[in-house]
Amino acid sequence: MAAALLANVLYSSGFVLEKRALAALPEVTVRRPGRLLRLVLGSPLWIGGSLALAAGFAAQLVVYRTLPIAAAQGIFVSGLVLLVLLSARLLGEETSGRERYALAAILAALLMVVLSLDEGTETVGRAAPYPLVLLLCVPSLASGVWLYRAAERRALRRHRLPTTGVEYGVAVGLLYGVSSLAIKGVSGYWTSAGSAGGALLDVLRSPYPYLLLFTGAFGLVMSQAALQRCRASLIVPVCTTVTCLYTAVLGTLSFGEALPDHPLRMALRLAGTALAVGVLLTMPKHDSAPRQPAPAKELTPP
Repeated sequence: MAAALLANVLYSSGFVLEKRALAALPEVTVRRPGRLLRLVLGSPLWIGGSLALAAGFAAQLVVYRTLPIAAAQGIFVSGLVLLVLLSARLLGEETSGRERYALAAILAALLMVVLSLDEGTETVGRAAPYPLVLLLCVPSLASGVWLYRAAERRALRRHRLPTTGVEYGVAVGLLYGVSSLAIKGVSGYWTSAGSAGGALLDVLRSPYPYLLLFTGAFGLVMSQAALQRCRASLIVPVCTTVTCLYTAVLGTLSFGEALPDHPLRMALRLAGTALAVGVLLTMPKHDSAPRQPAPAKELTPP
């Protein structure tokens, strides 16, 4: 539980720091990944944010060793409250009433998933069949890249209303969902192996490190370009929700973690998942008019 809460703080802080750094940089695009990397790596503030995110991934690895996937995702999504608060305080971003209701509904949905857990019967899965993992992950990666490219093409049309970033968030969320499954797979090998050396060899023989490399490279470029042009207070919650739903549903099935036996708990699990998906489908895709964000507040007193 402590590791999950720490991961929330690290993730929220990391995204906010990266957003502040990107606001001071020239426009970046996925069409020029080399230039994007050169710009962000030259920003100490962005490097600090990326280190916070990397530490969050490490904390996530600890969480997956001790908690069922669905329980872990419920705790991770609670960090959206902190993210919205930091975005308002440090980035000057404001969310509309409709968006705040949507975020509240997402939190309620994930709370329903957490309430569906039964400590007496929930088990922590350690391994999943490689063919099943690849069958789930490869189409998901392709779908995420395709959706992102489609959002980019629509954004280039003239006289188009400013995008809220929902489509970008869904696309990147699919990539990070695959990354989350890979982290879960690595945690299982690290738990079951007798030594660190044996665990490392087992991990290298699995598809997980290569999935992490792919999602890390593409996710980095795609997320930074999207984060620069969209509000962190909306795109990150959408991305996080898609990641958590993807991991909770497909991770539970692929790693053999049992579904609730009690009808009420099963109903909560299904209703929470359906509510979260429904909220994503009804969230606004465009801002009603171009909005200038309020000036970001300084991190340190003048």
